Amino acid sequence: MTQVTSRATAPFGIVPSWSSPAPLRPSPDFGPTDTVRGWLVTAFLTVIAAVTRFTMLNYPTDAGTPVFDEKHYAPQAWQMLTGGGVEDNPGYGLVVHPPVGKQMIAIGEWMFGYNGWGWRFTAALAGTILVLLLIRIVRRMARSTLIGAIAGILAIADGLLFVSSRIGMLDIFMALFVTAAFGCLIVDRDDVRRRMALVDMQGRISATEWGPRLGVRWWRFGAGVLLGLACGTKWSGIYFIVAFGLLTVFFDVAARRAYGVRRPWIGTIVRDVGPALYAIVLIPIGVYLATYWGWFASEDGVYRYAVGNQIGTGGPWSFLPDALRSLWFYSGESLNFHDGLTNSAGNHHPWESKPWTWPMGLRPMLYYYADTNVTGCGASQCVKAVMLIGTPAIWWIAFPVLGWMAWRTLVKRDWRYAAVLTGYGAALLPWFLTLDRQMYYFYAVALAPFLMMGVALVLGDILGPARDFVLPRSRSAIPRSPAGTFLPNERRSLGLLTICLYLGVVIANFIWLWPILTALPITTTNWHDHLWLPSWR
Repeated sequence: MTQVTSRATAPFGIVPSWSSPAPLRPSPDFGPTDTVRGWLVTAFLTVIAAVTRFTMLNYPTDAGTPVFDEKHYAPQAWQMLTGGGVEDNPGYGLVVHPPVGKQMIAIGEWMFGYNGWGWRFTAALAGTILVLLLIRIVRRMARSTLIGAIAGILAIADGLLFVSSRIGMLDIFMALFVTAAFGCLIVDRDDVRRRMALVDMQGRISATEWGPRLGVRWWRFGAGVLLGLACGTKWSGIYFIVAFGLLTVFFDVAARRAYGVRRPWIGTIVRDVGPALYAIVLIPIGVYLATYWGWFASEDGVYRYAVGNQIGTGGPWSFLPDALRSLWFYSGESLNFHDGLTNSAGNHHPWESKPWTWPMGLRPMLYYYADTNVTGCGASQCVKAVMLIGTPAIWWIAFPVLGWMAWRTLVKRDWRYAAVLTGYGAALLPWFLTLDRQMYYFYAVALAPFLMMGVALVLGDILGPARDFVLPRSRSAIPRSPAGTFLPNERRSLGLLTICLYLGVVIANFIWLWPILTALPITTTNWHDHLWLPSWR
């Protein structure tokens, strides 16, 4: 951070002030300035993430075949690759998820073939990029490369993100797209304020009572594209469209208020809501439809010609193209399939969980387990397993972190925590509306990035703002002990020590879990030692 030292050199002629993590008029702070160092830190941690994600990526398999729900998506991706871009699901008679995640898996299979590397490569790549995005997003929100790096370390050492990056399923792609969309909106927020600051400097803020037009906002457009890809992976992306649409509108209201627009709400409605609906609603719809390119071009896609077969050619919607009506019918059949997977209908799974267990990861999921002909643990009886489980040192502090985030949002009006809570809520709260459905912990993969952001920001608060700890310009003004030695700043030193100790616990916890995250052979005693809670069994 930098200090404005004189009225003559200060932007907009303001008096000396420190930059703020929430840039309000007329602060010129729109992001960290240590660009080179920021990218070096990002690159270093991203390489570490890549090493953890790609090491022994093709292990384990079921005798060379996919494990757990890879058995659905890996074959469907291969069908896309070899069958003209469409898939079926002969074991169940219906394809129940949109195509983007399977298209992503197909890229890896095109590169490496139908094997573990093939159906897991793009998941590992997505998990690595997700770490990079978390570093950059939190760095921008906190205005601190250090806090961004903390978020990256948390993401690297989280068991939920780690395992999801090493299996050919859809959830890591969902997490990547919604996190990237969130990041685009954070950059868009800063870009809007930069534009407002320019207009303010030119004295044009009061030209109209609604404030200025903001022009084309490409970052928000990018968020719309990414949200379309999220919906094209899983329909739960719709929740993020609603949440992020409201978030970007409130960002615009806050920007207009901060720069003294006389009627900020009306200005936002007139100037911003229309473009927001276009970027965050219409663009995702268009992208979602485009993801079905293979289905539209096919002759044998599931329900491709439902009009005239499963449904009639007439009716109030007959003006729509038959292909869109067929896709609507297809989607309705998929929705009916999901709606029928309820506990009240007798559908139960030994590892299902409900959303109230997800914030702390109280009910993990066993993806792979073998105890026959397993050797290598140094005992007569060995087992190997892959369990989807969040690192407890991160997930078990979720409720204190959420409490602090809510307090900072409601009392301190801290936009950073409000934004993170918006993403967190979109990933969690809608699932409480359908509690009778079968649900699983892997639904929480989209929740994990926002938990990492929240924990990192809270640790930043523990460390304290850097402006409170800058040494005086004169050495004679530095506090000294009676013996004449320089006194350290105890507040910052204690905060830094606390953060280092906590990150050490997180990394140690992740290392302890490593055998049951990667299917290393361990003794049965060691396996039971890893199952800390009854709900983990």
